Amino acid sequence: MTRPRLAGIAGAVVLAGLAFQAGEYGTVDWLKLRRQLIQERRAVRDLEVEVDSLARLARALESDPAAQERAAREQFGMIRRGEILYRLVPQADTSAAPPR
Repeated sequence: MTRPRLAGIAGAVVLAGLAFQAGEYGTVDWLKLRRQLIQERRAVRDLEVEVDSLARLARALESDPAAQERAAREQFGMIRRGEILYRLVPQADTSAAPPR
């Protein structure tokens, strides 16, 4: 091969490399942004599922007597007339060394 031909091939390789990587938005940046976009879309879908679930729970708490009773029992320890409430308290840790 002649020297001008080699210089032309080297120049073409350099230009191809610059076209692939150079600039503010090179191919590597584009691939990174594409990965980030996929992650963000997945996070949005997860949040949409959570919001839908919370909306269903809110509707149930507003209109469903069974859901209201369950929430009152779980959160506030409310009981019906004639029922006995038992609360289980964790046992104190007696294996700890006494203070000096």
